[in-house]
Amino acid sequence: MYAIIKTGGKQYKIRAGEIFRVERLSGDVGQTVSFDQVLMLSDETDSIKVGKPTLEGVRVDGVILKQGKGKKIIVFKKKRRKSYEKKNGHRQYFTEIKVTEFGLDGAVTATPVTTEMAPQDSNAVAEA
Repeated sequence: MYAIIKTGGKQYKIRAGEIFRVERLSGDVGQTVSFDQVLMLSDETDSIKVGKPTLEGVRVDGVILKQGKGKKIIVFKKKRRKSYEKKNGHRQYFTEIKVTEFGLDGAVTATPVTTEMAPQDSNAVAEA
């Protein structure tokens, strides 16, 4: 199951349990956020629902994991033979979100099993 949502002027394809970064949203770490602008929804049976422009009664819920800044981008401008050089740096703010569930008309359609991953046994031998 996946959905395409719109937030911050961009569109994101997300799945249940997935972690993704969006433009900065207000809220603290641990708070839940809900995205109401769902453009498309696909379920386990591969049936696709497309909105015009959004789907009514569909939402995607998530939890804020991190608020931060991205990598620094260097902006360098130069005009030859004019002794003009300008160097700037920019770090974009972001919010990291983990998708917890998809909601359809008030009913939950998909929820991940757990928020923590089970430890892997390094001594286990894979059987073919």
